[in-house]
Amino acid sequence: MPSPLIWRLVWTMVAIVLVVTLSVAALPYIASTRIVRDRIAWEMSAWSGFRVAIDGDPQIQVWPKFSAVLTDVTLSKWTETNEPPVVEAERVEIDLSALAALRGDVVFSAVRLIRPTVRAEPGASGLLLPAAPTGGRIARAVDAARALVQAKPADPDVSKLPADEFGTVEFRDGRIVTLVNGAETDVVTSLTGQASWAALNAGATLSATGIWHGENVAVDLSSARPLLLFAGGTAPVTASLKAAPASFTFNGNASISNNTFVDGQAKFAAPSLRRALEWTGAGIAPGAAVGAVSVSAKVNGGAGRIKFDNAEITVDKNPGMGVLDLSFADALPAVSGTLAFDTLDLSAFLSAFTPLAANGQVANDIAPGFADRLNLDLRLSATHATAGSIKLANVAATAQVKNGLAVFDISDASAFGGNIQTSLRLDRRPEGTQVEMKLLASDINGAAVGDAAGMTRLMPTGKGTVSLILKGPGKAWDSVLENADGSFSATFGAGNLTGFNLPAFLKHNEQGGFFPLDEVSGGTLPIEGAELKATISRGVARLDKADVRSGRTRIWLTGIVPYAGRGLALTGGVTQTDEPPKPASGQAGAQAQAQPGNQEPSPPPAPSPPLASFFVGGSWTTPFISPISPRPSEE
Repeated sequence: MPSPLIWRLVWTMVAIVLVVTLSVAALPYIASTRIVRDRIAWEMSAWSGFRVAIDGDPQIQVWPKFSAVLTDVTLSKWTETNEPPVVEAERVEIDLSALAALRGDVVFSAVRLIRPTVRAEPGASGLLLPAAPTGGRIARAVDAARALVQAKPADPDVSKLPADEFGTVEFRDGRIVTLVNGAETDVVTSLTGQASWAALNAGATLSATGIWHGENVAVDLSSARPLLLFAGGTAPVTASLKAAPASFTFNGNASISNNTFVDGQAKFAAPSLRRALEWTGAGIAPGAAVGAVSVSAKVNGGAGRIKFDNAEITVDKNPGMGVLDLSFADALPAVSGTLAFDTLDLSAFLSAFTPLAANGQVANDIAPGFADRLNLDLRLSATHATAGSIKLANVAATAQVKNGLAVFDISDASAFGGNIQTSLRLDRRPEGTQVEMKLLASDINGAAVGDAAGMTRLMPTGKGTVSLILKGPGKAWDSVLENADGSFSATFGAGNLTGFNLPAFLKHNEQGGFFPLDEVSGGTLPIEGAELKATISRGVARLDKADVRSGRTRIWLTGIVPYAGRGLALTGGVTQTDEPPKPASGQAGAQAQAQPGNQEPSPPPAPSPPLASFFVGGSWTTPFISPISPRPSEE
């Protein structure tokens, strides 16, 4: 027979099991009576600082864990009874402590908000933020931390931070809304994530995904001292944003007080800068895609100014380094700095700030709106650069955007064996956009210019100088060129005129009947020089002078070349003179010294009749020649 001690142990174990069984069985009854919805609402209010209302009756679940399920939950400001709630959720699931419930207490370990709606409004910084609570444990903890920061800003005593346990807050399928013209508009939809904060004096993390401006966005934030951060102090921060149009990361120290401050390493990347700007709502009109852009730098600064030191920037696979400065002191943000590249695609870079396509072709739309959103002042240099098919070296350039004016200047560059200077200016005025283009090319090789431009015929191959000035109004490049005023001039020295057979040309002209210029393109004409001058008015170039000199032969043209329609309306001729070719400048002086001082200069020879007279019609790409019969001599 068992001893009395064994019986006592058995009865003790039975009693314990009975108590535990009865306690578990009584949990729903206890919860439904003592942990009523008002008690849960009070606890939620005590933490959040908002007035919490629960319309539906709580549902208590014991298995697999003790929890309460609430419906139609709202969090509102205490002082504004007529405004919509700051936060409302269709369903809230709360993990509760069973032991605390048996004591009559409510202790949360996790909260899940199902289909919550958060109402945000523009703050002082312009960011959309929900209304701040006027009290609550978190607000009081922030006030306590703020006092520690104010007492010792550089090194607050973190051992005195409130140590209340907090837990985890999850949210699923939520949205953030704001008022636009009196109606609620979605800012973020499909908002899902979680915030984990074990204790108020510990570190915290936030991970969330959602849809913003039609794109899926993932955000991750973490800080070892979030309470100091909320109190206006400086704390370590790691942040990342990932979306298809752009990504951003930051790792360093930050302060979000009135004197916002960041100090750390940051990186921004976008497969297309234009798409990223359109996505963020920067007001950029659709146009040519800009290549991939990435910036990695040491950032330091505050709300008014941020400096990017040791910046590594890549524009369409062209890496460079330099210093950038971002200022918010004026009405528009301003970017300034200096960047140096080993290689640079100028077309891709320029299209980030002015509407040029990445392949060097001119996009039709020249009103991107970028100049209305940003002020820019960049100094650029590149050892090697390309602009479409044009290769340049030792480039020094500037890009400026301010008050609706966009200017891109190449002050110095080597190309085609010579030097190039060019400028593009877009001035958006209330009466319309004005565009001005300038080009000056000195000591360039005509053959190299022809190869780059695809002009394999009728291009002088000697050294020369080219000047172009165009200015005109318009909303698209075609309209600008069709209405532009300006001038064009080109002068080339000794060389060849490619793609032109002069004997064949004279023979076809003598036979009569029009013929395409292509029929006499099989040859090369040696020349002593070529000169072209044209005045451009309303998109029509009028040739003031177009001469080619080849030995004793002179070929000339005059007429008009309109941009619209790409047509030709020219007359020309081929003449021959007994006057020998003009000597080079170095030989002229020697001949003058050799001539006796008392000898009269020879009179100029009489002009010879033209070898050919003709009319040039057709188009730029397919010109046709029509001979002009000479008038019979008068008796």
